[in-house]
Amino acid sequence: MGRGGRGCRSRQPKVPPADVWRDSAETRQVIASVEGRVGAVAFDSLVVEVGGIGYRVFAAPAILSTAQPGSTIKLHTYHLVREDQQALFGFRNAEDLGFFTLLLTVTGVGPKAALAIVGSRPTPDLQLAIMAQDQAVLVSIPGIGKKLADRIIFELKEKVAAAGIAAAAVPGVAGIGAAESEVVAALQALGYSLAEAREASRIALADATIGGTLEDRVKAALRSLLRD
Repeated sequence: MGRGGRGCRSRQPKVPPADVWRDSAETRQVIASVEGRVGAVAFDSLVVEVGGIGYRVFAAPAILSTAQPGSTIKLHTYHLVREDQQALFGFRNAEDLGFFTLLLTVTGVGPKAALAIVGSRPTPDLQLAIMAQDQAVLVSIPGIGKKLADRIIFELKEKVAAAGIAAAAVPGVAGIGAAESEVVAALQALGYSLAEAREASRIALADATIGGTLEDRVKAALRSLLRD
């Protein structure tokens, strides 16, 4: 009985590392995208009619302002499921969806705040602001105060710097050193071209005064790009 009792104990689920949270969350999504006819359009959402069912999808103003009733639309979606609520949040591309999901990992950032951030300007610009620790960019977004902006920068700056750096080889960076390839990959994830990223990474790595972490190298590379 004692042995059987021990055998029946349920194990506590392991929490996945923060750097794989986004991928696992996206994998679990029941509704990953919707494509159909635009129905009603409200100030914060629109209805996408698919097979006789109308899905209410919350979206950024840029999407809502161009959505015409009767036209066809496809949105990448985040399916929020809580005990007392279900909601869909829609995005034009996978990059915006991925950044939205990453923002949700920040303490104090809920879906509405994350949507406001993603909808405020292009995702590469927001990632650049986080890497450069530019609080002003985030504070300019309605509903984002200084404390929350600082928390977003603190919790995401390393994740954003590491975005796009994976075990797989990054196209176009074969034949360069590991340190340079990491910086190049991070800059490409922020929207810079391969040529821009390689030149900036070389400048940063040639500076003996910068620190030895990836974050230090990427910040130095960003400074050189901003000076151009």
